[in-house]
Amino acid sequence: MDKKTTSWVSYLTFVGWIVAFCAGDKEGAKFYLNQSLVIWLGVLCSYVASMIAFIPLLGWLISLAIAVVDVFLFVVWIMGLINAINQEEKELPIIGAIKILK
Repeated sequence: MDKKTTSWVSYLTFVGWIVAFCAGDKEGAKFYLNQSLVIWLGVLCSYVASMIAFIPLLGWLISLAIAVVDVFLFVVWIMGLINAINQEEKELPIIGAIKILK
């Protein structure tokens, strides 16, 4: 896959990220692979944290915080996907500074 295809496929799903990482242009799309990985890890942490929502009172407060985080992750996911399609290397708000892939 070329850089553009690799960059937007990495945002589609976590499986898409794995395919883009394994079969795509890793060096050309490293910026997008890194940002989408941070989003997918945030989604994974959100799912794990939602297991706490079954605890009375504490779980309800945590589930409210998780809902806010989920909305934020959805918004930055859309922003990242649009940036990847347009090939604009703009850092996403808050999570853009996190570098996992070197």
